[in-house]
Amino acid sequence: MLLSLVLHTYSMRYVLPAAVMMGTAPTYVLAWGAWRLLSAVLPSRFYREVDDRLYTIYQSMVLFFFENYTGVQVIIYGDLPKNKENVIYLSNHQCTVDWIIADMLAIRQNALGHVRYVLKDGLKWLPLYGWYFSQHGGVYVKRSANFNEKEMREKLRAQMKAETPMYLVIFPEGTRYNPEIPKVIADSQSFAEKEGLAILKHVLTPRVKATHVAIDTMKDYLDAVYDVTVAYEGTVDHKGQRKLAPSMTEFLCKECPRVHIFIDRIELKDIPEEQMYMRRWLHERFEIKDKLLIEFYDAKDSTRRNKFPGKSVHSKLSLKKTLPSLLFLGGLTASMLLTESGRKLYVKTWIYGTLIGCLWVSIKP
Repeated sequence: MLLSLVLHTYSMRYVLPAAVMMGTAPTYVLAWGAWRLLSAVLPSRFYREVDDRLYTIYQSMVLFFFENYTGVQVIIYGDLPKNKENVIYLSNHQCTVDWIIADMLAIRQNALGHVRYVLKDGLKWLPLYGWYFSQHGGVYVKRSANFNEKEMREKLRAQMKAETPMYLVIFPEGTRYNPEIPKVIADSQSFAEKEGLAILKHVLTPRVKATHVAIDTMKDYLDAVYDVTVAYEGTVDHKGQRKLAPSMTEFLCKECPRVHIFIDRIELKDIPEEQMYMRRWLHERFEIKDKLLIEFYDAKDSTRRNKFPGKSVHSKLSLKKTLPSLLFLGGLTASMLLTESGRKLYVKTWIYGTLIGCLWVSIKP
């Protein structure tokens, strides 16, 4: 019985955050939907400005749980500008928490509402979220031969025409690095060897298509590219072997004491324009990531492990940035659920919002 109680208490560490984050989704979608209708006759930039503010509110609430609630220490290396910029954010990919890391950096630049993702196509079917990410400027892409370059360019051009602030997050590996699935890592290394590229240990061989289309389409719109390398402390076993990075559930259960983030800001003039040369450049950037992660996980000198080289800053997120959003969205949702008509509207939003969203993304990417 005592063990069951302990396990139940442990599970509650993520149940509450998950319930609040998912539970407020219908409230958020209703607020966004109302603004979408009201702004139909207004210039698109007015819609985008309010949409970005709404997105900031929701994601600030998310960060309350992933930073303030978990107490994780965020260690930042390199040069993260204080001011917001139009950027492409390139990062290694290990787990679903990687999405949140982009939010962690963006909020420190007051650019949280500008975050938009290049996402794998299957995620567009997520209830409520899949449809909304597309409406917020996210781009869904298929892999390899099914990649639709024209479609991605058109969406990005529409964003530029609307003067949409851009913090576009791309994970060039295309899938997560998972040490528990060695075949994916072996296939990635085999491909690199076949193409005459350096073999990488702690990251997968990056794919260039989405990165090239994004940079080539928006080169006159962007201020820079952020090359971001992320390492989660505590992801090495007793034998020194790398383990799976934490899932969102594990992260919310406070299983990651520190997350280390290395940022390299790259000027557009330093990036080759032609795809074949950009492919080589991108692989070289991932070679740098690999060296950083080898130092982090495998350094022979134990005092150099669990950190990146160079100066670092322990960046603590103020409750002022997150708590008001939690209270606002939580209060609105609670108010809706207190009445019978509100509860009916809440349930219908989940059901019909999901159905409409799936229909929308199946017709219009």
